[in-house]
Amino acid sequence: MISTPAAGQPPAGPAAPAVDLLVIGGGINGTGIARDAAGRGLSAVLCDKDDLGQGTSSRSSRLIHGGLRYLEHGEVRLVREALRERETLLRVAPHLVRPLNFVLPHVPGMRPVWLLRLGLFLYDHLAHRGRLPVSRSLWLDTAPEGRAVQPHLRRGFIYSDCRTDDARLVVLNALGARELGAGVLTRHELVAAQFRDGLWQARLRNSQLGTTIDLTARAVVNAAGPWVDAIAGRLDASGRANRIRLIKGSHIVVPRFWEGDHGFLLQNTDRRVVFVTPYESGLALVGTTDVDYSGPPDSVAVSAEEIDYLCAAANRQLRCSLTAADVVHSYAGVRALVNDAQDNPAAVTRDYVLDLAGVPPRKAAATHAQGAGPLLTVLGGKITTFRRLAEQAIELLRPVFPQMGPAWTGHTPLPGGDLAADDVDAAHARFLAQAHFLPVEHARGLFERHGSRAASIFADTRNLAAMGRHFGAGLYESEARHFIAHEWAMSAEDVLWRRSKFGLRLSTEQHAQFARWISSGD
Repeated sequence: MISTPAAGQPPAGPAAPAVDLLVIGGGINGTGIARDAAGRGLSAVLCDKDDLGQGTSSRSSRLIHGGLRYLEHGEVRLVREALRERETLLRVAPHLVRPLNFVLPHVPGMRPVWLLRLGLFLYDHLAHRGRLPVSRSLWLDTAPEGRAVQPHLRRGFIYSDCRTDDARLVVLNALGARELGAGVLTRHELVAAQFRDGLWQARLRNSQLGTTIDLTARAVVNAAGPWVDAIAGRLDASGRANRIRLIKGSHIVVPRFWEGDHGFLLQNTDRRVVFVTPYESGLALVGTTDVDYSGPPDSVAVSAEEIDYLCAAANRQLRCSLTAADVVHSYAGVRALVNDAQDNPAAVTRDYVLDLAGVPPRKAAATHAQGAGPLLTVLGGKITTFRRLAEQAIELLRPVFPQMGPAWTGHTPLPGGDLAADDVDAAHARFLAQAHFLPVEHARGLFERHGSRAASIFADTRNLAAMGRHFGAGLYESEARHFIAHEWAMSAEDVLWRRSKFGLRLSTEQHAQFARWISSGD
């Protein structure tokens, strides 16, 4: 039953049996923490004021990588951890995390050849070697991978990292959390929470219906990313705010202008680097920028100056002449990084800080105290290291939950990822044979989005007509209904940009038709 205290105030007492953990923030860190907690036997509820991954976690460079440039800033520990996590994610989500080779041209007047070679040597040896090959040098004027590079650039290197769909990685973690018993509440915003009588007492508001839910929890995790300070104020923890620095990163999508399934890492004149990678069918993703940001995170947008910056970076080293007119899509996100007082936004650490408060050495002595309760705040982080961040976050809470189980996510596949990492191609081929009635590119997309669970979307389907209405570009009614029924999708944008990337290929009219269909509730 929902109690009715004054507006904006948490309930005066428990409205339902307390859960162990309330996780605020449905991005990659929040969903990773909720899944890890549920798998250790903790009861957990995750909430987000919007859709899963609607903020920063769906606006990355779509890479699972160690961060070669971070070595230049001395972040060896972060790079080592990220490279090890790259191998782990290749193993637990092989359908969604896939190898990608990068060409790194040497540009006279920028970083010397010996420095690039040293950086790649460290990069190779900090990783636990697995499926990915070591780096090597190449002559760009003769190697096939160098055909798209400007002819005056003759020397370069090739190395390996991975690509992914960041928003789907969020959804898979949420699915895994729910299947282990966690509650996942999208479109539920934290109104306020207070620690009373040994429990956090919180009120959530459903933004769709305007209704409220009261719940109690033994501990809270603030994993709200760019909104972490705003949430701190609602948790009576405002004194622990103002420790993040908002950095805007923008990307543009343009038509592919080279052959081959490799990408490029380009040094820029400001000593930053820009990635140019294959993206969906026939497109390329170019990014990112690093710009200090002070506005509302919900209002972030790509600027004309950033588009010009990214086009110029690509044109300077690759055989292309990109302008703003070539941009078919763009997006911007706000990264909430630890404020380490760096002057250059590009030099701000991508490492994370886990700040635990309200857990005294003798927890029993403060079990029923008023005031601060167990509160873990997540600051910083990157997509690649989310699993390790979540694992460490839950371990920090062990004094609160001594009964919880051991770490487990490093060897357990994410939903759909129960494929041997070296047998993904065989599994893909079997699925294509099973889905023989679908166009090959449509079946391939299904497999890459859902992995071993792709067949369940058309379990009783034996022909194309039974897939239901085709909205265009490979989006069939059966998969759309799956997104709605099983993956928390409520709007056209949820389906077209976060559960998939169909928004890139649907025409304006097809987009409008799909939006009308999903809003009709048919």
